[in-house]
Amino acid sequence: MNDGVAANFLAFSVARMRASQGEIHRCLDRLTDEQMAYRGGDHENSVINLLLHLAGNIRQWAIHGVGGQPDVRRREEEFALAPRCSGAEARARFNATVDEAAAVIAACPAARLSEVIDPQPTGKIRNPTVLEAIYRVVSHLDHHTGQIILLTKQLTRGDLDLSIPRPR
Repeated sequence: MNDGVAANFLAFSVARMRASQGEIHRCLDRLTDEQMAYRGGDHENSVINLLLHLAGNIRQWAIHGVGGQPDVRRREEEFALAPRCSGAEARARFNATVDEAAAVIAACPAARLSEVIDPQPTGKIRNPTVLEAIYRVVSHLDHHTGQIILLTKQLTRGDLDLSIPRPR
């Protein structure tokens, strides 16, 4: 892969992660701990669940898979009906993970992008390249950012003005 294209991909990936992190922060700033823990039913996730899930997934795919750190993920805890941490703790874990993963991705040499890794040996997606793993991290974060935005709008019964204002 061309080094310029690789550098652009890596920089854009980090920028997109930071943008999602910022959108999530704007949501969390509007939510109480009670709202962050709210689930409409056992089949739904709370904002706390989503933050823990993102932290676990990003850690496993980027920090472990790309960065070579130990895999410490406990996926079942991410979706617990009664998470063992507060909204503030989940937010801190999410932020620390995104910060660490962004550093790993920013420092990734272009030559590694075609390297095959196996960040989730018990999962359905096996043996992606480093490029594919990074793309998955960014797209997965974007996906759940949208869910957190929707939950925040529903829980606060308000608009978040995250884009161009709509006529009222």
